[in-house]
Amino acid sequence: MIVGVPKETFPGERRVALIPASIPTLAKAGCEVLVEAGAGETAFYPDALYVERGAKIATSRSEVFGAEVILQVLGYGANDKNGDADLQFLRRDQALIGFLRPLGNPRAVEEIAATGALAFSVEFMPRITRAQSMDALALMSTVAGFKAVLLAAESLPRMFPMLTTACARCCRAAGARRRGPWSGSSSSAQATEPDPARGLVQLGS
Repeated sequence: MIVGVPKETFPGERRVALIPASIPTLAKAGCEVLVEAGAGETAFYPDALYVERGAKIATSRSEVFGAEVILQVLGYGANDKNGDADLQFLRRDQALIGFLRPLGNPRAVEEIAATGALAFSVEFMPRITRAQSMDALALMSTVAGFKAVLLAAESLPRMFPMLTTACARCCRAAGARRRGPWSGSSSSAQATEPDPARGLVQLGS
């Protein structure tokens, strides 16, 4: 089975549907991975990394859509800007996996169905323990929450006592040291007693 990873075409989209570290797992399952040239560049995964892990690089979009399974971050439906350009490449019994926004764009779902392709929308992944590793919504919510906190921290006139994301709390760093005469701290790291001999405050884990 050949798994194809096209380059994302939604304006400003920097993610890629498959990272190089996941290729050996697919290869072990008997899959060949075909990645469109430049698909991972904006996510800091150059083509050379994909080749190093065993993938092949496709020089054209039509070539990568020749795969039996297509992995996209934003498939047609979620990509309402120019995702319809990929409809010409979809064919009967080909699998398309990605964000498809089926409830928000039912017309796109009908157009995908008309090609005969089998579409799997990751938004509909069950929110259960067994599917936790495939819970794309929770993962993206965590990323969005993390970014939101960073933006808020930049705008607020005060220090945050702790960094919290949509999913969990980011623990303070361990083993860091900060110069200063104080012994307590309400910042993101908790200080211990100062070391008078070294003029340092050691931060606990």
